[in-house]
Amino acid sequence: MGGPGVDEITSYDGHELRGMFSAATRWLDRSAQSINILNVFPVPDGDTGTNMLLTMQAAMEEAATCPDGSAAAISQAIARGSLMGARGNSGVILSQIFRGLAKGLDGKHSFNGNDLAAALVESTAFAYRGMSKPVEGTILTVIREATDAAQTHGTSHNGDLMATMEAIVDEARASVARTPTLLQVLRQAGVVDAGGQGLYVIFEGILHYLHGELEETEIAPIEAAAGIRQGPAEDAIFGYCTEFLLQGKNLDLEAIREKLNSIGESVLVVGDESIVRTHLHTFDPGAALSYVTSLGVLQQVKVENMDEQHRDFVVAQSQSTSAAISAIAVVSGEGLTEAFYSIGATIVVPGGETMNPSVQELLQAVESAPSNNIIILPNNPNVLLAAAQVPELTPKNVAVVPSNTIPQGIASLLVLNHEVDLESNAAAMQKALSTVRSGEITRAVRAMEHDGLSIKEGQTIAFLDRRLVLADGSMTRVVLKLLDMMDVDEGGLITIYYGADTESSEAEHTAEAVREKYFAQEVEVIEGRQPHYNYIVSVE
Repeated sequence: MGGPGVDEITSYDGHELRGMFSAATRWLDRSAQSINILNVFPVPDGDTGTNMLLTMQAAMEEAATCPDGSAAAISQAIARGSLMGARGNSGVILSQIFRGLAKGLDGKHSFNGNDLAAALVESTAFAYRGMSKPVEGTILTVIREATDAAQTHGTSHNGDLMATMEAIVDEARASVARTPTLLQVLRQAGVVDAGGQGLYVIFEGILHYLHGELEETEIAPIEAAAGIRQGPAEDAIFGYCTEFLLQGKNLDLEAIREKLNSIGESVLVVGDESIVRTHLHTFDPGAALSYVTSLGVLQQVKVENMDEQHRDFVVAQSQSTSAAISAIAVVSGEGLTEAFYSIGATIVVPGGETMNPSVQELLQAVESAPSNNIIILPNNPNVLLAAAQVPELTPKNVAVVPSNTIPQGIASLLVLNHEVDLESNAAAMQKALSTVRSGEITRAVRAMEHDGLSIKEGQTIAFLDRRLVLADGSMTRVVLKLLDMMDVDEGGLITIYYGADTESSEAEHTAEAVREKYFAQEVEVIEGRQPHYNYIVSVE
């Protein structure tokens, strides 16, 4: 997945805008949990990353159904979807940033860097306007300072969107790093603002999309300056985080905001005369809900005890770098990368066949992981030796689980248990390697004789647990023959990962043949987009 390329710097339409934000959503997905750990303002409710991600996903669901390909239409869809799906304080502010973006792009079919800079001015205004008492050192500061940079650099680079986004990302990162100097609660915790970090990650995802490098880049967390931790306020009392969506007629946002300010703090009221999204912190959520029920119909009501969340946060903070376990996997292919992230990988190092990562690359991944206990899954025998060098090169505790294939890596990662120690996990994960059989199918690049097989150039060949076992002219026939050799009757699940060179229709045709023959087993088809191998199959 990538953007239009570094040489195309003129203008971008709604389809590209949707692509940018789709990439940003996937980029945010990678760091949502680490953002959750940062969340200490205005209270440590520990879900900023998740809230921003869910808000982005709601925005993209709305944008995906928009039939109009103009920048104006897509930005309006993003704004509408984000407001309806906004979660938490950070999600609501994010929806206001998108609302301002839509206003700035109103009437435009396409846009450039100057247009984006102007739209971000509206984004900043909407974000600040939504808060009854704007606080600096938060996402508000980050959007304002990034907007200033966009205006300066957009003009100086003749509207080049790439240059404008680079300026936005650079300033957003610097702004996030400065947040502890503006907000005492961040200085006490020794962290940067979580909402600001989330916004920076979104901007960074857009920039990677424009560069066409999203899958090749790892997330570099922003840390607070050294020496600012003063110790958290253990005796703090926070009350209840209260959120709801109010629908009605002739709703007066200012009146609602004023009334809720008398009931609680961190009041955020946004929307229009017919729909209002609200967030506040209060010791009496009943009073807030009783008031707004007289104004219209309530939906999506959420009331959470922040004191309990604070206790959970304190535990998470104390364990985040010492007890938690980070899993690093070596994977090639966009679909496979997403699969590993979805089941718990902390960092994916791009690599595999023909592109084995170096010891230095693996070491960098270990050093950037957010914990001191690390498990590395090589997923390839040619990566295993490099991975084995890493434990001696770092003060962190590193265990290498010798997975030789992608299915082994997945089976191993599925048994990772954060409630037990590194040694126990490594043992359990290594044991899991034997629960899955792995097959790989590709085409021969040259003719050869091997272990009784006479192989022609271009012929379909198959490997079983890394051993060459089959050659045939038909891809589907090879898949079926390979499964015959994989003790399918002893496994309940057949998974087929199809590669970058395989069409989805072809993969589904092959899967149907497998389902017909192995009707007693569950068959799952996943777009792995791995290079070189048309199919990777597993039986477990």
